[in-house]
Amino acid sequence: MNVYESLGVTPIINAIGTFTRLGGSLMPAEVLRAMQEASRSFVCLEQLQYAAGKSIAEMTGAEAAWVTSGAQAALVLSTAACITGLDASAMDRLPVTTGMKHEVIMARFHRNHYDHAVEAAGGRIVDAGTVDACGLDDIRNAITDQTVAILYLPWCEDQLPLEAVVNLANRFGLPVIVDAAGSCDEPRNLTRFVAAGAALVCFSGGKYIRGPQSSGFVSGRAELISALAWQHLDMDFTTEVWTAPRELLDPATLAFVPRQGIGRGYKAGKEEIVGLVTALQLYFQRDHAAEKSACREMLETICHELRDTPQITSEIIPPDPIRGGFHRARIRLDESRSGLNGYDFIRRLKQGSPSIHPGERELGQGAVVIHPFGLQPGEDRAIARRIHEIAITAPR
Repeated sequence: MNVYESLGVTPIINAIGTFTRLGGSLMPAEVLRAMQEASRSFVCLEQLQYAAGKSIAEMTGAEAAWVTSGAQAALVLSTAACITGLDASAMDRLPVTTGMKHEVIMARFHRNHYDHAVEAAGGRIVDAGTVDACGLDDIRNAITDQTVAILYLPWCEDQLPLEAVVNLANRFGLPVIVDAAGSCDEPRNLTRFVAAGAALVCFSGGKYIRGPQSSGFVSGRAELISALAWQHLDMDFTTEVWTAPRELLDPATLAFVPRQGIGRGYKAGKEEIVGLVTALQLYFQRDHAAEKSACREMLETICHELRDTPQITSEIIPPDPIRGGFHRARIRLDESRSGLNGYDFIRRLKQGSPSIHPGERELGQGAVVIHPFGLQPGEDRAIARRIHEIAITAPR
């Protein structure tokens, strides 16, 4: 009996990808060993964060970097940094921003379920464009004397290129924050957003990087990373004997030291910090092309095994031609012949043995989508067997 079963929890087959609610991804043995080693000693977190940030900055081509407890925490802290800069009194007031600039512009088609991180920091989102279209003129028209940043997602880049948004933002002295939480399925994204001039780029550490699930990081400009760090660290210290590296955390840059900022609840533990840095080092060594090829072979195995299954059609979905990523598989059950709709189909997958959790976004069309990144050896055939069982036992 494993640790999950001892708690009455059943392990599952993750066929949805790097979703937090299923645990993100699995960490390599090297990461687990590094975290275990980190757990055996005490360390000054400000020194560890600085050292980890230097390592991450070198890997991502940024001036500085900082480890957070996830991409959502990274977004809250990045927004806070843009609102306050190095103004300690402003840091102490967040999330109350009365009398402070606090508007963050987003293209309407970039809005998503995570952007309330802006509001958690005290910001207010200003929409630009429509759900279907947004151009530079729309961004420009949304800029006011209350604007502190532009939040950009790497979606619809053919319509709204990041470089063009950065050039516009620079004309007004505004930072661009990139929410790149799930963008590490393309290795070039670890460096290209910074190279394009983004001021802060927020990543998840627990997805394609294969770091701890409760980790993330921000890469970007040193001054903003400093403002972020002051609002994240435990500030229960005496200024005169502060041991932090002055390059990033110099009390002389502030009117006073703010105490326990808005990011305090998003603390990153020493184990997660070390685990994330280790995972990133491994990430840059991985053969991503071979990894994607192996993932596609698993999808092809599923589709091949289901080729003669009645009432089932399957197809391989290619990656987006612009943003890249992984191939996926669409499995559709014929509702009219089987008597089962997409919701019945996925319920049986989840409730069966093994319990299989595929993507849910096409259930209304009677289909589930298989993302291969989280699949372990042999699970491709297990998925095919279970789908076959469901199809041949479905009511006619």
